[in-house]
This record gives sequence, C-alpha cells and structure tokens, in this order.
Amino acid sequence: MKIFLLFLIAVPATCIANAQNAPLQPQFEVASVKRADQCRFNTSIDPASVALLGVPLQPVLMEAFKVRTDQIEGPSWLETDCFDISAKFPEGATRDQLPAMLQALLAERFKLVAHKEDRPRPGYALVVDKGGPKCKEDDPNTNFMGPGRAGLMAIGRAGRGGLKGVMTMATLAASLSRQGYGPVEDLTGLTGNYDIELHWTPDRALEPAAGDATASAAAPPGAGIPAPEPNLFTALRESLGLKLERRNQKVQFVVIDHIERIPTGN
Repeated sequence: MKIFLLFLIAVPATCIANAQNAPLQPQFEVASVKRADQCRFNTSIDPASVALLGVPLQPVLMEAFKVRTDQIEGPSWLETDCFDISAKFPEGATRDQLPAMLQALLAERFKLVAHKEDRPRPGYALVVDKGGPKCKEDDPNTNFMGPGRAGLMAIGRAGRGGLKGVMTMATLAASLSRQGYGPVEDLTGLTGNYDIELHWTPDRALEPAAGDATASAAAPPGAGIPAPEPNLFTALRESLGLKLERRNQKVQFVVIDHIERIPTGN
C-alpha cells in the first residue's frame, strides 16, 4: 500500500500543485480494512503490527488526532459502524508515528477530509493550592517498575473514583479531563514525575442514572458501606495540595468535513 499524503487537514488548493515536492508522511507498509460483522472492540498493538478488530472509527480518530471523543464532530455512524483494521508497521517505525499512520490510512481508505478548530469551552486549570504542593516526587530507585515506567491506572469501588500511578502533572490533568467536568489544563509549573494516589466520590449528576441505581442496589444500607470519600475538588486539595480553578479555555476540535462510510478495497 502506497499513500502519498500532503496534509490531512483541509489541504489548500494552492498546495496541490507542489505535491511532488512535499515530504512523505509516515504510513503503514501494508493494511487491510473492511467492515466488521459485529463490534468486538478487540485491539492489539505490538512493535510489528496493529490490529483493531470490530472497532468503530470514533476511537480510531481519537488515537489518530490525540483528542477526546467530545472533541470530534462528525456523523453519528462513527460511533456505531465497526471495522476490522489490520496493518503492518514499516521497518524502523516507532509507536509515536502511529497517529500519523492512522491519519494516512483514514485519508486513503475512508477519504477523510477534516480540519481543526479552536473553540472556547468552560473548563478548569490545575494549579498549586495556597499551602503548596503535597505531591511526592517519584524516586525511580525505589519504584519496582524501574526507570522510564511512568503510567497510571484507574482505581476505586462502585460509586467511587480514583487514580494511582507515577505521572506528570500534564498526565494528571489529562486524566481529570475525563471525569466529566470539562477540559483541565496543567498550570501547576511542576515538571517532575510524581507518585499520585487520589480517591474521591464522583459527582452523581455526571453519572448515568441506570448506573447509579445499580450501584445503590448492590449494597444494602448499613451493609459494610465504607465511609464516603470527599469530592474531587476537596480530594485534590487535601491529598495533593492542588486545586481546580474554573476558567474558559480554547479547546481544539477535529471537524469531519467528509468521510466515506464504506472503505475502499484492499
């Protein structure tokens, strides 16, 4: 498979004339794309290949453009129609090149045309509280995962939220952005890797009603229910010495101008 790619986002007509002079973007060596019989959400990525089996295009677009699902504006079928995508990395390719390769694949097989827009949106800034940070900077010599193992995982029981792991403040802010309050920007000025463990009670107004009812029914009143955790804002101040300040932000959206529902043949 050969993909000659100039710009995936709104290519101006004046650029097309200079196509032969434009550098080639990273692309898969070979790829197979077809509609899936069912949605399975079976994914795997290794140094040689990527397999996205029975997945809708919405998460593929999220990975390709490094955005959240609410930053993509396009047709509703992006979340419901599923596809089998299998591709082989070219020799010497790195995991960091995967987004560009996915963009190239979407452009060739689905005729993707999109552009990016910065839009104002209510959100929060993650800043240091007046008492100073309480975050413990990570010591790689005492961490069982060893150097270069920064990461995080979601933790918690029904009706609770949590994060635990070694991460930067930018990673923490990105994780908090997925809690339903809006985008969170890291303005702490803290540049290290930190051991983070955070527990809170999620805002029930942001959770699906059915899920709330299920969680409540699973634990009868007084049957060993643990003491409630504070909300996210209080937990950040008490545990990490950080706080969320409300402020409007510019958020980048990926707007799908055109995308084919049926991929081209392999």
